[in-house]
Amino acid sequence: MPSGVTLSDIRKRWNEVLDLVESRDRIVWIAYFDARLESFENGRLTLDFSDANKLATGHNYADARIRHRAALQGAIYDVFGISVVVVEK
Repeated sequence: MPSGVTLSDIRKRWNEVLDLVESRDRIVWIAYFDARLESFENGRLTLDFSDANKLATGHNYADARIRHRAALQGAIYDVFGISVVVVEK
């Protein structure tokens, strides 16, 4: 897909990204499956985990997300053909 990818495009295919992540590493999927896609500007995809934090009784995977961010970014590249930087709100 050309570099004209929008947030709407990513939202439409987000489950595809998550399915690819899960097929490669279930731990990475667990860390990211409940992300809300907040914005996509200048190659930066901002994810919001505030909903997940409402259930934060042993459900906070912030450390795992930091360690495995490259895996998510790789899956996004494989689905969309673009390099992105994933950041958290």
